[in-house]
Amino acid sequence: MFAQVIQGRAKDAAGLSKQLERWDQELKPGAPGYLGSTAGVTADGEFIALIRFESEEAARANGDRAEQTAWWEETSTYLEDPMFHDCTLVDLMGDGGSDAAGFVQVIQGKVTDVEKARALDSATQDQMKGLRPDVIGGLVAWHPENGRYTNAIYFTSEAEARAKEKEISPEFEEFMKEWQAISDGEPKYLDITEPWFSST
Repeated sequence: MFAQVIQGRAKDAAGLSKQLERWDQELKPGAPGYLGSTAGVTADGEFIALIRFESEEAARANGDRAEQTAWWEETSTYLEDPMFHDCTLVDLMGDGGSDAAGFVQVIQGKVTDVEKARALDSATQDQMKGLRPDVIGGLVAWHPENGRYTNAIYFTSEAEARAKEKEISPEFEEFMKEWQAISDGEPKYLDITEPWFSST
């Protein structure tokens, strides 16, 4: 799997939403290898989107389409200082993203040891099913920059997520200690309370 992360300051959230709807209806049918996307705007106006393709080649082919270029030129007018992260290394939590989520929390940060971080996440997947039934999927897109990541966690609802985060089990506390030990700086949290989904 290949994931592209796009983010920037939203000048017009409603305009961005309409552009993504238009892509879904008009451009998606001509995008082979497209798997789905999750996007939204935070309460303080930051836009983020995670677009998933079967491969980097499929993503490049989509980007080379004339209609895609024209669509992006229009869409970018709704964004201030857009940034792109092309991620060839993507880890899934459960089945990955879920269009059934009522709330998506995106965490961006950096670790000093990518392989240890991936091993920690993998080791806790089975435990998470019991500890956090409000989590219905997730994915970690590893940026080309050393150790940087974008982690999207899909929850049943924001209310359930907030309630469950107060119930810290000893197992989860241990996991967090190990994760913090390899964290490089404080992570950034982007809460998407009204996620926009597109899937095949």
